[in-house]
Amino acid sequence: MKSHTPATTHKRLVTLVNLHGTREVARVLGQSSRTVERWISEATPTPALLNPALDSIYGAWPTDIATPTDSYTFADLFAGIGGIRLGLERAGAECVFTSEWDKFAVKTYMANHESRHQVLGDINSIDASSIPDHDILAAGFPCQPFSLAGVSKKNSLGRDHGFLDKTQGTLFFNVADLIEKKRPKAFLLENVKNLLSHDGGRTFRVIKEVLEEDLGYSIYHKVVDAKGFVPQHRERIYIVGFQQPVQWDWSQITPSKPVTHIGQVLHDRRTISEAELPYLDESTGEVSARYILSDKLWSYLKAYAAKHRLAGNGFGYGLVEHEHTTRTLSARYHKDGSEILISRGGLNPRRLTPRECARLMGFPDSFKIPVSDTQAYRQFGNSVVVPVVHAIATQIVNHLEKNQARDAWAEAS
Repeated sequence: MKSHTPATTHKRLVTLVNLHGTREVARVLGQSSRTVERWISEATPTPALLNPALDSIYGAWPTDIATPTDSYTFADLFAGIGGIRLGLERAGAECVFTSEWDKFAVKTYMANHESRHQVLGDINSIDASSIPDHDILAAGFPCQPFSLAGVSKKNSLGRDHGFLDKTQGTLFFNVADLIEKKRPKAFLLENVKNLLSHDGGRTFRVIKEVLEEDLGYSIYHKVVDAKGFVPQHRERIYIVGFQQPVQWDWSQITPSKPVTHIGQVLHDRRTISEAELPYLDESTGEVSARYILSDKLWSYLKAYAAKHRLAGNGFGYGLVEHEHTTRTLSARYHKDGSEILISRGGLNPRRLTPRECARLMGFPDSFKIPVSDTQAYRQFGNSVVVPVVHAIATQIVNHLEKNQARDAWAEAS
């Protein structure tokens, strides 16, 4: 059996926790979450006797986090709290540039991601020359509505058309402009699934035309449901692009460890970790009463749902049992939590806590939440599902490596 130094033992443990979460690693190791957290923080030395168990886990679980040395690099645009960054880093890439304008998101981002670069703000004010060269451009860009005008009309007015005009006034223009100027080997874009149908499909046709015809990239897109990666129906469109054509296969984007029941991410008194304590009643270990719906709010939601049922509409709350998959978590969850309410039998249901929302989006328990509940709900509701991005990012890196090997072979020949 291979011997490991205390430093490598600690590194292997950190890798597993980052990938699979403190609770799951603690469960398999037969330890408490608090003990594992103390090992991770090095408050307690990681015992050498842990290595046989780690050897076993490494043989059964995916552990594909690479070191940043000689890694592919990426720029993180519209970074939010860094969900796309986590997925790319788990695939072995290194972040060299970050842009995010929301001060609360930046606070969470900085609390969780070590960077040798600062987080820059509004992308409209960023000069492309200030962005380091990178292999992959990543952006969960907001899509603002826009319409197309005929080229003949633009010509008659003496205005630009094509790439320079079709996306003018939208944030996609900024992304396309940076792709044109930095020419990354690949890119990963994420958006709501309605991007495909917006403006009768014209919006997406413009985006596709810009990326393929104007910028010359081979692109592959698909609406991916996060169900299975996490216990949540969450459909988002992912657009992957490469300078060179690749044999992209969306069927490879599958969860390595399926998570299908909301009960798998809820607080459990048997495995309480320090990351959960702010959301629990210290005396009972139960979820704090502040997350339970008041009589007034619960009555309102039931009446609202009944009203719309009579009208033939589908509006209403989403009440789930532990074995269910949830609706989509949204940024408005802080208002009343109605889309995902946890059943408490005959008692008033409760909202998810911010930590449970983090888990529902695939963030590990080591992810810090330094903001208010309201901001946390907004941030996780706006984020990506980390394991989905990890699966896609892994395929991106694999194809870049194949392209690099092919180019090296051709050059040698």
